[in-house]
Amino acid sequence: MDANNGAAVRAEHVAKHYRMGETIVRAVDDVSIGVQPGEFVALLGSSGSGKSTMMNLIAGLDRPTAGAIYAHGKNLAEMDSAELAKHRSHTIGMVFQAFNLLPRMTLAENVELPLRLAEVDRAERGARVMEAIKRVHLAERANHRPTELSGGEQQRVALARALVNKPTILLADEPTGNLDSKTGDEIMALLTEINQSGVTILMVTHEQQRAEKYARRSIVMKDGKVVSDGVRP
Repeated sequence: MDANNGAAVRAEHVAKHYRMGETIVRAVDDVSIGVQPGEFVALLGSSGSGKSTMMNLIAGLDRPTAGAIYAHGKNLAEMDSAELAKHRSHTIGMVFQAFNLLPRMTLAENVELPLRLAEVDRAERGARVMEAIKRVHLAERANHRPTELSGGEQQRVALARALVNKPTILLADEPTGNLDSKTGDEIMALLTEINQSGVTILMVTHEQQRAEKYARRSIVMKDGKVVSDGVRP
């Protein structure tokens, strides 16, 4: 596989092994996948299938035991810690099942955090924050704190925070896992909207029905391996 074939994300023979006592756990075992710019891909599998480990490897939060991961043709393994931090703050946006919002901060302050960490000029931040908040349809709640928001609204704040640095790739790890089905569908509709604006989305989920409804392509993992990879007709 050519790492520079235009893929937003490419994993080549990636493995991640852990030692537990005398046992070697093959969390990810020789996985090769490519995600093209603008795709909306669901990574499916039961608990322990390796999907969240794969997500962490793509995010650069963990390093593979073997193989290589590329983002827009750049090998994550060849990046130093400063370059990896830049990759995580500019190329990749991440949203999780737990909203991970800071309770004492307003919605706007939570969304601003990545800009502060990336040392974006203070004069630029306000407009960038409002743009991200508008994208998730929460402009009128900008000064509310997380405790004043519903679960669905909190997840939308988490999405705005993931988008504020204008990443090209959004990684979503069980983004509807803490939500009821109606609210979950609202978040999925919002992800579809974000994807249609040109952001590549890779979403980890165990909900096959939801993946088939919203994602354009589903990759299924089992025991650390890819067992199927198909595009929705």
